[in-house]
Amino acid sequence: MGRRTVITGASGMIGVELAQQCTAAGEEVLAICHRGSAKNKVLQGLPGVEVLEADLDEYAALAGEPWAKQYDIFYHLAWVGTTGQARNDMALQTDNIHYTLDAVELAAHMGCRTFVGAGSQAEYGRQQEPLTSRTPAFPETGYGMAKLCAGQMSRYTCGQKGMRHIWARILSVYGPHGSQDMITVALQKLLRGEHMSFTAGEQIWDYLYSEDAAVALRLMAEKGIAGKTYVLSGGQPHPLKEYLEILYRVVCEEMNRKELRAGTIGIGELACQEGQLMYLAGDITELCQDTGYRSRISFEEGIRRLIRFYT
Repeated sequence: MGRRTVITGASGMIGVELAQQCTAAGEEVLAICHRGSAKNKVLQGLPGVEVLEADLDEYAALAGEPWAKQYDIFYHLAWVGTTGQARNDMALQTDNIHYTLDAVELAAHMGCRTFVGAGSQAEYGRQQEPLTSRTPAFPETGYGMAKLCAGQMSRYTCGQKGMRHIWARILSVYGPHGSQDMITVALQKLLRGEHMSFTAGEQIWDYLYSEDAAVALRLMAEKGIAGKTYVLSGGQPHPLKEYLEILYRVVCEEMNRKELRAGTIGIGELACQEGQLMYLAGDITELCQDTGYRSRISFEEGIRRLIRFYT
């Protein structure tokens, strides 16, 4: 019998890729998705994937239901309030902590031996050096505070239940099925022939393609050390300006092949917002040593894949 896997937030950018990789490896996937979301159709009909629509506040009830099947690995990617003002809605973010603990209860009830949770770079707050599992965490937003607390509490609860616990602090991921991240917004505007304004691009950033992110999560589940927190990023930081220049060059090349005109970019046309994070990079040495992970997809190749996806 093949391995059975549960993925919450499965219709998100990383979740879709994770589901596809799991089924390609012969795993049976239960994809728990936000009820009524239009994005769920991406997963419906995929061989080996069963879609269960349930909101986060329904997980506690699901943990009390009988399950005909037993599962092995539980990836918890679902979260509410990830953008805009919701990131500092303290009541909403506190709910996410409860929902994460409900997810642990559900995982245990389903027979899972491993729980992998999706944390965030926001747990660290403002730093000026590559992030590691040992970097002190001083979150500045309710979102970061709740992620930090959810990671700590779920680790403790998993220990009580005899489950392996892995926490991934994820930095800047881009790829198909994204929506509000800067790369997706910029790419779509350029493909429509529109202008996109940017700051001077002096920020140091560390992008990772969603396929590589999913590979890393699967390796964490299989080979990661129980109780550890892993930083997940590209591991090769560059000034944002360099990423933008690659993005624009590749879009122009691909559009020229189609005899179409790409939009334009204006680097330096915008001032940095107050409180702008100027350094965000990860040290993935520990992840690579423990799991054998290696990033495979360069930023340029990732952009070419993303263009093919949207055109």
